[in-house]
Amino acid sequence: MILPQTYYATLGLLILSMLCWGSWANTLKLAGKWRFELYYFDYAFGTLLAAAVAAFTFGSLGFDGFLFLDDLLLTGKRNLALGAAAGAVFNLANMLLVAAITVAGMAVAFPIGIGLALVIGVVWSYLLNPVGSPVLLFGGAALVLGAVIVNSAAYRLRERARQLERARQGLLKTSVPRVSPKGIILSLACGLLMGSFFPLVEMAKHSGIGAGPYTIGFMFALGIFASTFVFNLFFMNLPVEGRPVEIRDYFLTGSLWQHALGVLGGAIWFTGAIANFVAASAEGDAQAGPAVSYGLGQGATMISALWGIFLWKEFEGADLRVRLLLAIMFVLFLIGLGLVSVAPLYSAA
Repeated sequence: MILPQTYYATLGLLILSMLCWGSWANTLKLAGKWRFELYYFDYAFGTLLAAAVAAFTFGSLGFDGFLFLDDLLLTGKRNLALGAAAGAVFNLANMLLVAAITVAGMAVAFPIGIGLALVIGVVWSYLLNPVGSPVLLFGGAALVLGAVIVNSAAYRLRERARQLERARQGLLKTSVPRVSPKGIILSLACGLLMGSFFPLVEMAKHSGIGAGPYTIGFMFALGIFASTFVFNLFFMNLPVEGRPVEIRDYFLTGSLWQHALGVLGGAIWFTGAIANFVAASAEGDAQAGPAVSYGLGQGATMISALWGIFLWKEFEGADLRVRLLLAIMFVLFLIGLGLVSVAPLYSAA
């Protein structure tokens, strides 16, 4: 299998991971009015298709002669099950993220959901392996949590302004509009789950006869694909917006372009995932180190927020207070991320 042999190759994979994880949701936005529940079937297929392609190309090439199928056969069954379970847990979190994007937009769902996941991940990591400066770790996590709160406030102000404008136009039944917290709640639920699947990946990699990156990636994608047919039944029958949808709507209402966007979205996300898994497996001088790996991985959140604000104009027409809160959110998130990234380089005082 192919693994990075130089630091710059590892760094390139991490940058690719950041760009893919921060950009895949654009395919959902491009799909227009295509329901996210139906989009997600194609997304899940796209992840599995990309995983198979990666496993039988990059995972089966290289000078070491160790193939993906060799790793799959040698890896312990418990490790394979843990990899698939990690994919299932991630998938529920990601479906909540997609639901939050549908309700509130990328510039809200990603910073709140993934920001909370970062905070939970910091706590998990320190409890399991207390390495690094707790002051920097928890100080950075507190700033990220502050960014989540500020982003929530900006969203509520924007929605209140929109509702007041609709009330003035006589489009609402009440003159005192209420801002629904649905988008924030979905984002928070996503963050709680998104911050919890990573320990399963680590157990699959390191306990017993651990799995290599391409095997982990394939089992992870398999967990996503299989669990979609379970979790999506809930979202289809109890939708976060609109009427319930049925399986036949997948075949009757979607265009070829919309189906292709779903598959492309899944493939883009998995490209980021396998790049991250492979970069994490680099050894010796090719290792990028925890600071660079963590910082670039979480940088995807800011990329997605920038897409939402500048490409999709999700805060277009917002007043000065909202724009100021968004600027504060970016500053808090970036400083907090920087502190968390460098914390492993310093021992506890």
